[in-house]
Amino acid sequence: VSNAGVGMAGPLECQSLAAMQNLMDTNFFGLVRLVKEVLPDMKRRRGGHIVVISSIMGLQGIIFNDIYSASKFAVEGFCESLVVQALRFNVAISLVEPGPVMTEFETKLYEDAERADYSRTDPETAEIFTKLYLRNSKDVFTSLGQTPEDIAEHTLRVIEAARPPFRHQTNVAYTPMAALKHADPSGALITDAFYKLVFKYDAVLRLGLR
Repeated sequence: VSNAGVGMAGPLECQSLAAMQNLMDTNFFGLVRLVKEVLPDMKRRRGGHIVVISSIMGLQGIIFNDIYSASKFAVEGFCESLVVQALRFNVAISLVEPGPVMTEFETKLYEDAERADYSRTDPETAEIFTKLYLRNSKDVFTSLGQTPEDIAEHTLRVIEAARPPFRHQTNVAYTPMAALKHADPSGALITDAFYKLVFKYDAVLRLGLR
């Protein structure tokens, strides 16, 4: 089970390249290093199961989570490319894709975001992040967040499955979001929907979440 991860949220201009590289090294290359260690022996034994804790943000980018989403997209692409080869050797790969999870990891991430220096971005972007994104994120976690124990139960079910799924989403509230993306290959449908939720109907979004 690959579960190492660090988070990053905020305007792109405020993130250093060193911090981005550190995140990719943990979230993506940490997984790659683990797979390189275990896969050869699994192939020799012609049996094994690699379970990767990914994220719904590996399927759909979320505003102000550019680099974190990129790392999870990398995880998804890596596993999607590798799974066909692995199946030839009777090795399963499963991606567990949670939405928001209520942990100290997330609490610290948002506490740091509230104290951060946003002088390296324009005032409008800083205001969108601090006044809209952070406020909406608290409502999202309160209404849709899962506990670590819930994610562990989902992961256990994936591990024990007779035919392990390649992808397993833990939060049904995010199924429509994934469906919107696949419904319109041009990307216009989901981009427009998210834009309106964030900038036009944010009061309706918060009311619905509460």
